[in-house]
Amino acid sequence: MNRKPELLIVTGMSGAGRSTVGNALEDLGWYVVDNLPPQLLGNIADLFSLSKAPMPRIAVVIDVRGREFFDELAESVLAVRNRDVNVRVLFLEANDATLVKRFENVRRPHPLQGNGTILDGIAAERSALLSTRETADVIMDTSELNIHQLSRRVADGFSLEHSSKLQVTVMSFGFKYGLPSDADMVADARFIPNPFWIEELRPFNGKDQPVSDYVLSQNGVQDFVAGYVSALKPVLRGYLQENKRYATIAIGCTGGKHRSVALARQIAEQLGELEDVMVSVKHRDLGRE
Repeated sequence: MNRKPELLIVTGMSGAGRSTVGNALEDLGWYVVDNLPPQLLGNIADLFSLSKAPMPRIAVVIDVRGREFFDELAESVLAVRNRDVNVRVLFLEANDATLVKRFENVRRPHPLQGNGTILDGIAAERSALLSTRETADVIMDTSELNIHQLSRRVADGFSLEHSSKLQVTVMSFGFKYGLPSDADMVADARFIPNPFWIEELRPFNGKDQPVSDYVLSQNGVQDFVAGYVSALKPVLRGYLQENKRYATIAIGCTGGKHRSVALARQIAEQLGELEDVMVSVKHRDLGRE
């Protein structure tokens, strides 16, 4: 079966891991072009029709190093989306504290800080990238990822063997640590009685059988799981139809240790039975307390 050629646009916050992602994509067989002015996206798309050999997968890294050129990114992306090319935008981000630490570690200024601080540069960049983030196909928060974990995340989402399927991450988290910034959908597990208040269950987590059994046996939980998975099915089908290939479903409880962990595993198990969907589970805050 002939596949549409693929163009992946990698952009996002400086310090969020664009270079790591570019290297990981090269390892996966993508042809990677770094620091391309957005106005040349059309020329890159032309390569698909001009090349005599098959060239199905090109990744382009675009960032604020392009300065005045970067302002035309949205318009340039829209133009290539109208071609017979599978276009996706991957937006990388991280929280302010992580970005500051990364810039301090490499002892380099933020490209937009000018005479201000690193935080000033980060704030300016977030503002400039707001519309791009809102229209991105995939948002990846790298705050808690080292380079090896980020490379694996890229492989999970953009390897050739996975490209025809929707990559779904079911993530447990604790509300007290904040909402996951890259979540597409969020569900609240705090309606379930908290095992934390049961002395013999408190030391365990939602991956342990006693806690899992307790959580999943509570009144209304199985009805919630069945109803939530049923509601997700048309959403995930719609994502595939709209060529969205990566989705994060976040399940939260107070601390991200008991209820959300057990519920995320159960939901992931049922979603894993769907065709054209590959499911992984991530426990963002497990072990954090």
